[in-house]
Formats: sequence, structure tokens, C-alpha cells
Amino acid sequence: MTLVPEDGAFLGNTADNPPLERVIGYRFSSATLLKEALSHRSYAAESGDSACNERLEFLGDSVLSTVVAHHLYLEYPDEDEGHLSKRKSRIVSRLSLARWAARINLGAYLYLGVGEEQSGGRSRPSLLGNALEALIGAIYLDGGYPAVEKFIRRLLEMGKEPLEGESDYKSELQEYAQKKSRITPVYQIIKMVGPDHDKTFEVTVDIGGIIRGCGRGKNKKAAEQNAAREALKSIKEESQKKAR
Repeated sequence: MTLVPEDGAFLGNTADNPPLERVIGYRFSSATLLKEALSHRSYAAESGDSACNERLEFLGDSVLSTVVAHHLYLEYPDEDEGHLSKRKSRIVSRLSLARWAARINLGAYLYLGVGEEQSGGRSRPSLLGNALEALIGAIYLDGGYPAVEKFIRRLLEMGKEPLEGESDYKSELQEYAQKKSRITPVYQIIKMVGPDHDKTFEVTVDIGGIIRGCGRGKNKKAAEQNAAREALKSIKEESQKKAR
């Protein structure tokens, strides 16, 4: 399906913004359902012919919580309920939702009313987080649990990439390696799995002929960051042991 701009309210399909379905790796059977997920109440009120995304937001909130809880239960088999709950709270927080939405540039695809558009709604964190929950709810209704679980797992993988202002593990590792031995870390892709629109990269990082870390990600940059993070973790653990 192709989304069509209406009255200038939808700005997603431009040369700089590919169709949202391509971005999220999921093709909707129902164009109506996708439009509802992207329709803010301000647009629904002004257009008079579109449902807003608040009901889907309600559904998506619960679906996200379920998928994340399942993921954490499998990922951390030795942690108790308290620790798992804390992890889940951080992951499904408003801040996380807004960051995920920003990563896929979701604001560019929203249907907004004129006032909301002019007041900067496309970049408002609370609005972006709500829209992402609505999108999750729509994917669940359109494709079922397997489809929405796959999408959320991609979001979780994105969450391992650094945002502007957050830790840049590659830079930190390079500074450490240069300071210690004047050697530049070398990254190598060792595996790529999945179709072209949904590949997962696996990368190793070598320092002085020794593989110090391995990371996975939905793109080369993310995989390298995760490999650098693992290398730093390993190096710090070794330093702690030597200091004892």
C-alpha cells in the first residue's frame, strides 16, 4: 500500500522519507488500520472522517508490555521478579518509546491537525511515544503476535545503539586502545542473516590480533557499537581482577 498525503498533513512519503512500511519492515493488510495508528486526535477532529489512534495506543501499551516481559523472562533466567520488573519499567518508559519513535522518524509520518503541526507536534516526545504504542497495537491487530513480536524485538535491538549524547562505545574503545598500545581496533563482519529488508549483522572487534568483543545489530554501525561495548566490558573485568 502507499500512503497518500491529505491537505499537507502527512509528510512521510518524500525523497528523504521512504514509506513507513519499508522502514518498520512490516506490510499492512489494512491501510485503514495503519492510517488510524498514525492519526492524532487533532487531525481526527479536524478531518471528521478518521478515527484517532488513542484506542490503538491503549492496546499497544499492553502488547508491548507482554512482549518485553516475555523477552526479559527468556533473556535473564536467573533474575527474580523484582529485577525483571525494574528492567521492564526502564524499557517501556516514555523516554524509551520516544527514542524508538525518533529512530524510525515516526513523527514525519503522522497525521496532525493544523494547530498540533504548528506547535511542533511531530517532535514532541509524549506524542511520539503514544503514536509508537498505537503502531504496535495496529501491527498486532493486522498481523498477530508473531508480527508484533518481531517488530518489538527490532526496537529492542535498536535500543542498544547509542543516541546523540549517549555513550559512543567505539570512540571509547579506540581511545583506550590508542592510549594503551597505539593500536586501532579492527572490526570485521563475520555473519549476516535474514532477508535484505531485515538483516542482522554480527561483528567482531580485534585489538592487536586478539578478538575482544562480538556484537549484533540491525546494521553494521549498531553491531560495531555492541562489539565495542562487549570489548570494553571484558577489558574492565580483566582490570578489576588484576587489581584484586
